[in-house]
Amino acid sequence: MGAKVLERFPAGAPRGSWPAEEYAARRRAEGQPATVVMDLREDAFLVVVPAEDD
Repeated sequence: MGAKVLERFPAGAPRGSWPAEEYAARRRAEGQPATVVMDLREDAFLVVVPAEDD
């Protein structure tokens, strides 16, 4: 399964702040199936959607 990265957020957000989750929630409210995943190599959270088949 491929995925398209919509946005990336550094993992070091201030305590109690979840910018990647908030961004994904806004995308889901718009009808996009956004999910948050962790990129361990880059130490970042990625908001992704399934890749469209061309």
